[in-house]
Amino acid sequence: MEKDAKTLIIVESPSKAKTITKYLGKKYIISSSMGHIIDLPKSRLAVNVDDNFTPEYITIRGKAKILNDLKKKAGQASAVLLATDPDREGEAISWHLANALRPKNGNIRRIEFNEITEPAIIEAVKHPRDIDMSLVNAQQARRILDRIVGYNISPILWRKVKKGLSAGRVQSVALRVICEREKEIESFTPEEYWSLDAVFELKGKKFTGSFYSIAGDKTRLKTRADVDVVLERAGEGPFTVKSVQQKERRRNPLAPYITSKMQQDAANRLGFTSGKIMMIAQQLYEGIDLKGEGPVGLITYMRTDSTRVSESALSAVRRYIGESFTEGYLPEKPNTYANKKNAQDAHEAIRPTDVFRTPESLKADLSRDQYRLYSLIWKRFVSSQMTPEISEVSTVMLERGDVAFRASGSRVLFDGFTAVDSEDKTKKMDLPKLAEGDEPALLEYVPERHFTTPPPRYNDASLVKFLEESGIGRPSTYAPTINTLIARYYVVRSGRQLVPTVLGRLVNEIMMAHFGSLVSIDFTAKMEERLDLVEESKADWVDMLREFYGPFKLTVDEAEHKIEEMKNILDEETDEVCEKCGRKMLKKLGKYGFFLACSGFPECRNAKSLPLGKCPVEGCEGNVVKRQAKKGRPFYACSRYPDCTFMTREVPSNKPCPKCGSLLFSRRVKNRGQMLICLKESCGYRLELLDEENGKQPENGE
Repeated sequence: MEKDAKTLIIVESPSKAKTITKYLGKKYIISSSMGHIIDLPKSRLAVNVDDNFTPEYITIRGKAKILNDLKKKAGQASAVLLATDPDREGEAISWHLANALRPKNGNIRRIEFNEITEPAIIEAVKHPRDIDMSLVNAQQARRILDRIVGYNISPILWRKVKKGLSAGRVQSVALRVICEREKEIESFTPEEYWSLDAVFELKGKKFTGSFYSIAGDKTRLKTRADVDVVLERAGEGPFTVKSVQQKERRRNPLAPYITSKMQQDAANRLGFTSGKIMMIAQQLYEGIDLKGEGPVGLITYMRTDSTRVSESALSAVRRYIGESFTEGYLPEKPNTYANKKNAQDAHEAIRPTDVFRTPESLKADLSRDQYRLYSLIWKRFVSSQMTPEISEVSTVMLERGDVAFRASGSRVLFDGFTAVDSEDKTKKMDLPKLAEGDEPALLEYVPERHFTTPPPRYNDASLVKFLEESGIGRPSTYAPTINTLIARYYVVRSGRQLVPTVLGRLVNEIMMAHFGSLVSIDFTAKMEERLDLVEESKADWVDMLREFYGPFKLTVDEAEHKIEEMKNILDEETDEVCEKCGRKMLKKLGKYGFFLACSGFPECRNAKSLPLGKCPVEGCEGNVVKRQAKKGRPFYACSRYPDCTFMTREVPSNKPCPKCGSLLFSRRVKNRGQMLICLKESCGYRLELLDEENGKQPENGE
């Protein structure tokens, strides 16, 4: 080998390669494997369960050219450094690459880094290591376990229900909880209750108190009659201030982000889906082109369950706070945060690689969504190392006879960590200066009728929270699990809510009836713990799979005979007549949802989109139907296209407009939440979904 031969470094993505190239000299060649390059084939199980679960790996279709190029470069290099992502999956990719490249170069080592910055890359190159087989085996065990589950149960669903269905170890549990929540909502019976407020005035300042108790009893007001009893006992006239309590409250900052918390916050505050969050975070991690600097990695690795922060990062953020804020915002010692019980603690928390790169300084170089997510991560990290917010909370008890009302107020004495993000700040609720014995005038009573509401449907944020708290899946699995449920049409999005489809509920019923243990929350969480033990070299991955497979195979064989044929259960005859042969059209379920197909299939192959409701264009007699764009993204258009060019990406509801009969569409309105909108120009009907649930009138009074 030539003396001037270079070291080959292999990463997973071209963007990461581009970022790393600028930090290393001419002695290195940086190449990308474009993700996985060797894996199990898609067409069959490819796991020999009788020979210690030996997997049959192949070069992924379309990746042979990339692998051959890497082999050629490895043969010409003095050494090969594998720099895939620092997690189980990344370790497995490195292992596959090492096995494939070793005939060309025996000098192959592994390097890892938590952030793509010059110091981190240079330090990683100085400390190469061997492949960690415990990490590889944990990933192999997960991959084979999921393969065994999917490739044994899915064919049963294909034969009994419908082709293209799938069952997965984690996705089936997620589907179960979504379906169970929907059942709770459907079986929920609203109960009436009342609130009673009173508006007071003292020295020209008004404030509001809420009913607290009658004769010392903190009774719940269930009916209007209960309210009338309170009103009669309280009567009119001034109330007397019986007590005034003031307490100082210290609210501590939250820990820097772990994956699940970042997904929850970005879903709630930014409206992003889990998949979008992780895609943007990956971009920020791998490198963004900054003017005058080239590609720069802006955040640390985005798949982590640890709140740990490096000493150098702590030192930098404390210096930033000291330079950017006045005295009192920097604690004497760095704030520390405990990890959750089953945290792997393999990586740092998600944080900016350079805290002095403020969101505003990068705004011109980032897309809108990149800027918003980076701002969220940056603010959370900086605030995590600041002092608490200090508030004064006042509680005032007012009485007239034996009826008591309570008024509360708060004001921020010192904003502390909330100085970084005003959305975190405690809301100010002013009370006038009150003292015992004061007699504020009663201006009016405000009784209001309410009804209890069912538990909310899961959204991306709440489902991720559930999965995390239940120990189901790991940081890398949350987003793919949700994406799979939607891709299989087991779940659809309604606004931000995750709603099970008819197909999803049917698959869940089958799984619950015949594979109950597999969709058990406890069972799935324990499997994750077993995988962790494999990673920690405390359990053998083959023994773990063997222990699982025996009972599982018996369950599969039993289910094969017990599950009834259901292939036509989802077909529904409609009044629509096939214009080609005159037979009735059937409502059938396809890859992208329901559609109409002729009942005379296969003699007649006529099929068309399912009408969703009347087209909102003036004078048009067509219907709104669902279409699929080339890249798979759905949109909605008129069935009379091209005669009618109506098209929208807003999701239609299942409700007609009560004014004009056109289909109502769902739209998210800033500061108003989800609304149903009529798109017919001459109508303009609008209805807040929350108002609809509470039985109120539309917001425009129509």
